[in-house]
Amino acid sequence: MIFLGGLGRSGTTLLERLLGQVPGIVPLGEVVHLWARGVLADEPCGCGERFGACPFWREVGSRAFGGWTSAVAERVLELRHRVDRTRRITRIDHTDLGEYVRAYRRVYAAAAETAGGGVVIDSSKHASLAFCLAAGGVAVHVVQVVRDPRAVAHSWRRTVARPEDGNAMTRWGSVRTSMHWLVQNAGLDLLARRGVQVTRVRYEDLLADPRAALTRLLASLGLAADLPFLDGSTATLTAAHTASGNPMRFAVGPVELARDDSWRDGLPRAHRGLVRGLTWPLMTRYGYQWSGVRG
Repeated sequence: MIFLGGLGRSGTTLLERLLGQVPGIVPLGEVVHLWARGVLADEPCGCGERFGACPFWREVGSRAFGGWTSAVAERVLELRHRVDRTRRITRIDHTDLGEYVRAYRRVYAAAAETAGGGVVIDSSKHASLAFCLAAGGVAVHVVQVVRDPRAVAHSWRRTVARPEDGNAMTRWGSVRTSMHWLVQNAGLDLLARRGVQVTRVRYEDLLADPRAALTRLLASLGLAADLPFLDGSTATLTAAHTASGNPMRFAVGPVELARDDSWRDGLPRAHRGLVRGLTWPLMTRYGYQWSGVRG
């Protein structure tokens, strides 16, 4: 399986949608939120149907658990609270780890079977879940998606409505975003040092040359680069059965792949300096210049 990791607003949903167009790859969205937002809240699948009415997810639930129930979802959420914690990533040895990871294994296996085989993508992002899966014996290849932290901070400051209910998505200040950006990416770097396969993709490189970036990524994943859905900077997307994610998961048809650099004018100078000062160790390691010229 493929696990997309990093901090939200870094381009993980975009990358998942693009990879999901490749034959044999099955995008699932953010499985970490499937239990609360899909099973319990019955929010829409990326195909537009409510989770409980989506034929794909109904079949996945039937194969994995004999059907989705609130008891299953609540149990996984209970386990997540005890096991899947960022502060514990250096010592994932909780007695409930096996049961927690088995729930994800069942979802991944059932999704692959329902889709007729292939590789599944979980874009849950959280480094802690990636650690749990690896510690639980899942053969996972992590794709770490990074973006200039100033752009990420700007995105988290903006007000964006959730298509599911019209409510505003969560907003964070620049300090909180900077700390989460550091922790999530440092966690994924640590995972790589522990022997888990981790391939890093920069949002800016993906948007600069989508075909080249995807070809390189697919080669590192050991998959064929069949990209007929790409025409220059335009990608033609079909509906995907993603359980959760940002609003782009609902996009269908031609989508222009244009880099969003609105942070350069939209993020106040003081915030740009604050984010830069807090994140500089990893920011420079990932190739982002202080001036933002290369990043």
